[in-house]
Amino acid sequence: MKDFFTSTKFKVILCIAALMIGIMIYAAVASGSAISSAFGTVLEPFQSASQSISTWVTTRIDMFVNAGKYYEENQALKEEIARLTGEMADYETVMQENEQLREMVSLAESSEGMEFSEPCKVIGRTANDVYGSFFIDKGSKDGIEYYDPVVTANGLVGFVTEVEYTYSKVTTILSSDVSIGIYCVETGETGVTEGSYTLGLNGKLRMIYIPLDCEMEAGDIVVTSGYSGLVPNGLIVGTVGDTEITASGLSRTAVITPTVNPDELTSVYVIVDFEGKGSGFDDETSN
Repeated sequence: MKDFFTSTKFKVILCIAALMIGIMIYAAVASGSAISSAFGTVLEPFQSASQSISTWVTTRIDMFVNAGKYYEENQALKEEIARLTGEMADYETVMQENEQLREMVSLAESSEGMEFSEPCKVIGRTANDVYGSFFIDKGSKDGIEYYDPVVTANGLVGFVTEVEYTYSKVTTILSSDVSIGIYCVETGETGVTEGSYTLGLNGKLRMIYIPLDCEMEAGDIVVTSGYSGLVPNGLIVGTVGDTEITASGLSRTAVITPTVNPDELTSVYVIVDFEGKGSGFDDETSN
């Protein structure tokens, strides 16, 4: 045995062992080496699993220990959200009221001799009505009367056709039950509105009794004539589209696109009084 420890074979083994120890030490300090990478690859799944378990346990312990604290924070956040939501709702209300006030001022400035109601909110619509009739939150207690004109800053919408104490129904100018005198601003040619089911489906109406030699063109503006006392003069109704000669050959008709889409309305104004109101009422309603 003594000879073995002094033999060349033992010295070789000792050198190999020393080399292996050196390699292991180098691998420990040089993490980028191939050997370190190999060790890391082998141990990585175990390290990942261990980390996941540790994180899960830590999270659950934290939730258990700090449950009361988190509950209070959650309640505080809910109250803050509710407060901010309320402030946003108040802001939207104020903005809407300001916009309505600007509209009222604009209407009053451009509509001399007319008296308007407070802004009326659209509170419901008539089901399956192609003409777009709707209900507003103002009635007889607010001074609303039968057949008062209903408008927005963009033009004539229709007329009040049912009046209750706290609400009213509005029938739009698209309806076949509504007929008013109108004229073309650009050319002065006059006519009368006429609604139909087919036109109503497309949000349009017709201007009838137009002279054969009319000079109206597409895009011209038509407004109320006001001669009957049913509606003030000069309220915008819509714009001219296609014109054609009637079957009798005695006059023309024109398709009119209203400037107000009743399906998009959220609020309107009622003209409760105007100069000449009621004069000639029977003449126009007979059309």
